[in-house]
Amino acid sequence: MQNDPIKNLEEKIAHLTRAVDDLSDIVARQEGEIATLSRRMSMLMEREAGREADNGGSVVLSDQKPPHW
Repeated sequence: MQNDPIKNLEEKIAHLTRAVDDLSDIVARQEGEIATLSRRMSMLMEREAGREADNGGSVVLSDQKPPHW
């Protein structure tokens, strides 16, 4: 008995659809994690800038360019 080409295509489409759905879920989860990490990074930068200002630093850390620039 020979495999039906239509059935093979339907199976491949089903697998690809599931893979796309799985990847979409992963991307959505990562988007939330990135947003959370971005908020935390902003809070840490603000906190450190406040410490720098309290210690008499003339330039706020968040305004400085990294040493490699």
